[in-house]
Amino acid sequence: MLDTAAYTPRLKTVFRDTIKPALKEEFGYKNDMQIPRLDKIVLNIGCGAEAVRDSKKAKSAQEDLSTIAGQHAVITKARNSIAGFRVREDMPLGAKVTLRGDRMFEFLDRLITIAMPRIRDFRGVPGKSFDGNGNYAMGLKEHIVFPEINFDKVDEVWGMDIVIATTAKTDAEAKALLKHFNMPFNS
Repeated sequence: MLDTAAYTPRLKTVFRDTIKPALKEEFGYKNDMQIPRLDKIVLNIGCGAEAVRDSKKAKSAQEDLSTIAGQHAVITKARNSIAGFRVREDMPLGAKVTLRGDRMFEFLDRLITIAMPRIRDFRGVPGKSFDGNGNYAMGLKEHIVFPEINFDKVDEVWGMDIVIATTAKTDAEAKALLKHFNMPFNS
């Protein structure tokens, strides 16, 4: 059994020991608090039309997302009714979870070292998916690339949004931070 008080995620140690000094030298920061760091990672699965037809789909997505994140995911609901899509207010449409601290570092480690290499025809993630404020967003077509998901018990393959929020002021700083974490950018 792991002693959680003494356990530190591998990427957190790498960040503290090698990435922080490298970024401080690269950008010439005067203060350690200026160095960009990860703030949070938000995972989202939207069920779309499947959830409209079958309300159990959102529950299934929530269970899969909770398994991937290692933390309880919440079901997202429609804010307003849209008659053309047959969506009513408060109808469950997907699931989301926000990771911070050690769970965030663990998830990023699993994403980069285990899940991304399992993606078919993977050529790297786009290097232009920053929002202008140092946050990076990406999508996966299949959530089954994570080893926590038992492929035989999956009733539906979901797409998944991943947003990595950093404290960086610019996209260049955020990209440098993620490159130091070995994020496989293709440009």
